[in-house]
Amino acid sequence: MSTSHALLGLLDRAPAHGYTLKHDYDTLLSPGKPLAFGQVYASLSRFERQGWAEQTTVESGSGPERKLYRITADGVHVLDDWLFTPQEAGAFSSSTLFARVSVALLSGRDAHDVLDRQRTSHMERMRSLTARRRDADPALMLALDYELAHLDADLRWILDAGERLAAMRERLTRGAGGTA
Repeated sequence: MSTSHALLGLLDRAPAHGYTLKHDYDTLLSPGKPLAFGQVYASLSRFERQGWAEQTTVESGSGPERKLYRITADGVHVLDDWLFTPQEAGAFSSSTLFARVSVALLSGRDAHDVLDRQRTSHMERMRSLTARRRDADPALMLALDYELAHLDADLRWILDAGERLAAMRERLTRGAGGTA
């Protein structure tokens, strides 16, 4: 996920302070992985430089200044481009899991062990997410369902890959020996 674009999208809903954007991001888009305040304020500064957002008011008080930001027309255009441009189809084939299994095979390590450990980790995560679904609000439910669907797809791939490991190892061995 592009954190900057997600923040821009949250700003599109209504003018907001950096603190509010961080809270909304953490609550609505990444409940398990809070965003650093510095990343929010760095994004807002970049949005201003790029003309995607502007300050509307600055409130002074006993603490630091509170700046209210709103999205600009250019920012809306950038957000629309990001929203409606499909994710590149090949993005999933460069996953870390695929790379780890491939490296295990190429290096003669136990790729079945890599798959088994990942399967165990995924199953634990799925149990945790399923338990969280019981009391989740609709926005969190959507995020949980998304992650569960991807974990399920990974588990299906792990099963298929496990069934193909012997043939893959044999092919790699033949290829390395020059008798392909």
